[in-house]
Amino acid sequence: MEVEKRIPSAGVESDTQTPSHDNLNREETSTETSNRANANVPSIGSSAEATERAEGDIEKALETTAPPATTIPEDPFLVKWDGPLDPENPMNWAIAKKWYVTFITSLATFTVSFASSVFSQATKQTAEEFQVSDIVMTLATSFVVLGFAFGPLIWGPLSELYGRMIPLWIGFGGFTILHIPVATAQNVATILIFRFLIGVFGSSTLAIVGGMLADFWDPVARGVAVATFASATFIGPVAGPIVGAFVVNSHLGWRWTAWLTFILSATFGIIAAATVPETYAPVILQRRAARLRRETKNWALHSQLDEHSPTMSEIITKYFSRPLHMLFMEPILLLLTIYLSLIYGMLFLFFFSYPVSFQEVRGWENPGIAALPFLGLFGGILIGLALIVYTTKTRYAEQMKKQGRAVPEERLPPVIIGAIALPVGLFWFSWTSSPDILWVSQTLAGIPIGFGIVVIFLQGVNYIIDVYLMFANSAMAANTFMRCVCAAAFPLFGVQMYHKLGVNWAGSLLGFLSVAMVPVPILFYVYGEKIRGMSRYSPKM
Repeated sequence: MEVEKRIPSAGVESDTQTPSHDNLNREETSTETSNRANANVPSIGSSAEATERAEGDIEKALETTAPPATTIPEDPFLVKWDGPLDPENPMNWAIAKKWYVTFITSLATFTVSFASSVFSQATKQTAEEFQVSDIVMTLATSFVVLGFAFGPLIWGPLSELYGRMIPLWIGFGGFTILHIPVATAQNVATILIFRFLIGVFGSSTLAIVGGMLADFWDPVARGVAVATFASATFIGPVAGPIVGAFVVNSHLGWRWTAWLTFILSATFGIIAAATVPETYAPVILQRRAARLRRETKNWALHSQLDEHSPTMSEIITKYFSRPLHMLFMEPILLLLTIYLSLIYGMLFLFFFSYPVSFQEVRGWENPGIAALPFLGLFGGILIGLALIVYTTKTRYAEQMKKQGRAVPEERLPPVIIGAIALPVGLFWFSWTSSPDILWVSQTLAGIPIGFGIVVIFLQGVNYIIDVYLMFANSAMAANTFMRCVCAAAFPLFGVQMYHKLGVNWAGSLLGFLSVAMVPVPILFYVYGEKIRGMSRYSPKM
């Protein structure tokens, strides 16, 4: 048919209808695999269809190439990419456009992570104003992180049904508006309720932006892009207490921690919503199919996403039942989830333990000046990100070039280095906290702490994704929920721990826990292949 000959090819790689996980009840494949498979389909009658699926989390963005697509009988009415150079395929975007999308969405992510910690410096002022304990107001920080745990359960399914942009900007828009009730709150309940909702809505960036990067970056080039995104997720929480301390103790007062975040998020959100296009291939193809149906009046034209929409049972399997089963049955996932939960909890505990050390122990009266030692953590995070970029573009890139993929255990050498650096930094910080010791040494201790946290976290997440590949989204759903719950809990007991044990022994306790976890990456580096061989969820290599 003449009309059909004019129709652009736009196929996506197919997944078999199995009880597996990606695309809800289908095996998960990475976005770049889907796009490459689609790009190689030259015409409407080609054989591959795809249900690419990207989880939102900083973690899906590091996913490696999935197994080849399963072929199916050709469908002459299936809309596919118009050859390998189709300009609508996000993989074919200009480099400048890719970096613009990466940068502006990373700024939005920075705002969300910044909001999670900036209120921590308002704890004492709000406790005095509303006549409650400091612990009650600590909940204002914990509740945001708790929202990060529950939010992805909403945004994950929506992102595969409606693409990236709609749920991303609905969530970010809600995150922005919800700062107004906090800024004008007249009681504690209002602050706590809306801070939790800020976490739920703001988590749309954490759940979706990572997957967006996999939509248009290839595995090697994505390393630098992922580092940019990761820097936003870690630098934001560290910048929050520094900025918050100066704002709270100025003439502006604690309410301006919310107003400032509102201004930042409104600015970045409006720019991004107006300029960032859809990146999720199946939704782009679905819209193309709808446009072609209107133009050609050929109502048989359809995309892969039109053929199957996730059901409620598939969503429950993917986001609830399978993650729970994997968490307790998979030793790699269980141990790494415990490890990542520990270090993520430490990160949010530091927002309260640093003031104890520098304000209460050292007697620094100006909270803004007392927050500057967070710059040590900041420096360590940047060094860790640089190491990840370097190893990705050298060792990892070489293996990808030679073998087409890298062994998952190749992610672990930097984790081993970070696992050693973290307790060193914790003991260093703890035992240089005396006022008799120059503050510079204790501040510099933040460098190995920040380095260890970011390297263990990002490469640990990367390893989980590489190990479980087709079931990576389910694995990360379990991991994300557990570590966010721990991060929400740590500040609640951590402050009392530092008060009762002192900075020396409270910090040492964290150091001993970190030492106990050092064997975990070593164990998986040596025996990971054997352990993977016994897993029902890890593909055999």
